[in-house]
Amino acid sequence: MKTNIPSNITLYFDDSSVLLTDSTYCEDGCAKLTLEGDELKVFATAYKKGLSFVRLRWNAPMRTDVKVLGDAWERGYGDLQWQTIRPERCMPWYIAVSNGSDANRDYSDRFTECMGVLVQPNSLAFWQYDECGVTLWLDTRNGGKGVLLNGKMLECATVVFKEYKGVSAYSALQSFCSVLNPEPYLPDHIVYGSNNWYYAYGKSSQEEIVEDTKFVKRMCQNCENIPYMVIDDGWQLNSCDAPWDKLNERFFDMKKLASDIKAQGVRPGIWVRYLINGRDDEPRKIELPKSWYLRKGRNALDPSHPEVIEYVKETTRRIIDWGYTLIKHDFSTFDIFDRWGFELPESMTSHDWCFYDRTRTSAQIIKDFYMAIKESSNGAVIIGCNCIGHLCAGIHQLNRTGDDTSGFEWSRTAKMGVNTLAFRNCQNRSFFMTDADCVGITGAIDWKLNKEWLFALAQSGSPLFVSCKPGILSEDEEKELQKAFEIASVQKDEFIPLDWMETTTPSHYLVNGKEVTFNWYKETGNEIFNPRLFK
Repeated sequence: MKTNIPSNITLYFDDSSVLLTDSTYCEDGCAKLTLEGDELKVFATAYKKGLSFVRLRWNAPMRTDVKVLGDAWERGYGDLQWQTIRPERCMPWYIAVSNGSDANRDYSDRFTECMGVLVQPNSLAFWQYDECGVTLWLDTRNGGKGVLLNGKMLECATVVFKEYKGVSAYSALQSFCSVLNPEPYLPDHIVYGSNNWYYAYGKSSQEEIVEDTKFVKRMCQNCENIPYMVIDDGWQLNSCDAPWDKLNERFFDMKKLASDIKAQGVRPGIWVRYLINGRDDEPRKIELPKSWYLRKGRNALDPSHPEVIEYVKETTRRIIDWGYTLIKHDFSTFDIFDRWGFELPESMTSHDWCFYDRTRTSAQIIKDFYMAIKESSNGAVIIGCNCIGHLCAGIHQLNRTGDDTSGFEWSRTAKMGVNTLAFRNCQNRSFFMTDADCVGITGAIDWKLNKEWLFALAQSGSPLFVSCKPGILSEDEEKELQKAFEIASVQKDEFIPLDWMETTTPSHYLVNGKEVTFNWYKETGNEIFNPRLFK
């Protein structure tokens, strides 16, 4: 199917809905569609009520000899997969519909159809696919209530359909991602190195970070590009919480620490959680105006409030002034919507709240928040974690595409890390640089397994970050880590899953044209089930 005008449109208001058939106008609002080439721009407004959703439906006989793949709202949670047709399935941002299997490298009879919205839309979009047609939902709400447009026309999204013949589904989706983001914003240097979270888990110190820096420098001594040392959560006064200008007893001078990292020939990076001030389970707050908070009983800040945005910019400028050239910001989607991605099948949030500014959609407010970080970062690399990929594409240079891996539970790394690497690496360099998360090296995971994950990441063409507990690796293991860093310091490899249409944890890949098989399993099999925790 080529991009075309939908069969019908439905506008959903706070307390009613109207199916538009013969006209694009109704008493409470209107829609407008413009088709230019293969791009369909969708506009809508409401006059006095709040506009909640716009639904577009294309009625046409659809292929049924296919499997269907969608994206994720934010990170993947080990749940990305090709499935048979499920009409009720809600698939964020884009879908790919493909016959056959990429495991069969004869692509002469292959057909893949992709449907999506361009990145940075002003709504939250998801698709549904059935044998009689395809449906696109555009969530234009402000939080959980309709956005108040007062007759102002909102450009909701730009829709694109593409057909690909004679190529693999992976190649088709990779090409389609470039269509959805024609102007990616990428770093001007290779990003890779060390992150201390997956061995320290917040229990670190200024002295230990300096030693970590020396280690990553030694591991990367033969690499072409300068590595990073990213200081994760645990440097600030309160764990996973504000304030961002006060340190705990283990750190004494963040500006000096950045300088010490640079003196080792390593780039300094740091973690921050902008939109929290006093976690629900640990309410230690700095005094901020009540109007800054999102909802009663929550300690999350409202990014639609102009003073909160200035606070975000001030925090960013302080970190940059300290000398950090990479900022990893975390938790913002959870802090805004009070839900994780796996809890968001079709609706990002409940219906009982709204932002301080009711005149912008959630998508617009979130994009403005991302832009505030970018504009105040002085060109530093920004990694979004728990960010909405389709909204930060073109704004952030890197994005964490999956939930946390682990330094202690191999089953978690195999589930979260391998799944997101296989299913979202098609976005690498098209949306941003995709970060499938770290290799956690603590000694608790068999090196034979961790090495598989290490070299998969190193050869993926995406950023490699390693968390390595000091003194844990043997001399031979250190040499293997050095080799992986050398590969990752260039990031020119081609890494294509072959069995991703059959499993959520693909093992077979084309690495630079050569078939490679990774073993993600212990001798005892998958140990995601632990009977000691079963009650």
